[in-house]
Amino acid sequence: MHALITGASSGIGEALARAFAAAGYHLTLIARRQAELERVRASVGGVRVECLPADLAELDGIAALVDRAEAALGPIDVLVNNAGIQIVAPTDDVPVPDGERLLTLNVLAPFRLTRRVLPAMLARGSGVIVDIASLSALASPPGMYHYSASKAALAAASESLRAEVKARGVHVVTVYPGPVKTAMADAAIARYAKDPSGALPSGTVDVLAKLVLRAALRRRPRVIYPRSYTLARMFPGLTRWITDTFSPIPKRLGE
Repeated sequence: MHALITGASSGIGEALARAFAAAGYHLTLIARRQAELERVRASVGGVRVECLPADLAELDGIAALVDRAEAALGPIDVLVNNAGIQIVAPTDDVPVPDGERLLTLNVLAPFRLTRRVLPAMLARGSGVIVDIASLSALASPPGMYHYSASKAALAAASESLRAEVKARGVHVVTVYPGPVKTAMADAAIARYAKDPSGALPSGTVDVLAKLVLRAALRRRPRVIYPRSYTLARMFPGLTRWITDTFSPIPKRLGE
């Protein structure tokens, strides 16, 4: 079995690599930093690992990456769209190219990857696509104009695709992580004058990765973690009121 994981050099992606390797999957790991990919490769054992350093925002290179992965390890059984970047700042502070690059990496790259692997999965009548969205797709805080939009787009596409392809043997898992301890999460928290995570339930990347693996194997439709945030999906109006009322405003860029 072959799992391709993007954004696999740290954080959630690294934890997913360990979880899928422990389940016996051979891995293709994609991220920009080759040294970090090699570190992750060295941390897993018993499976074959192909490291492909690449910037997925360069969309025209995605097809070749998939071809290289399949040439090395065979057909892709599981695609994990995890790579992404985050900008936390007042919207009028964000340079236009930076916001558009975020949308390219967070939305168009997973769309392009999915479109590349999906026909073969449908032809085989098997395969899993995992989309790592975010709780911000359900509860969009201030200062995350581009990021929340990107994760809402990915989540909506993921939920739509699952309904479309489930009768043809392909399963889609939509993942909504809330606060989990990663370098990206720490950087986001630091962008607020007041720590917004203080009283919020939080989790770990290792537990999240195990839940994602279980959902992929057991064909569960979505993962919301920590589980208490399931309420955000059940009560969107209340969630919006709480977010609007209690969320702090981010610092301006350069502060």
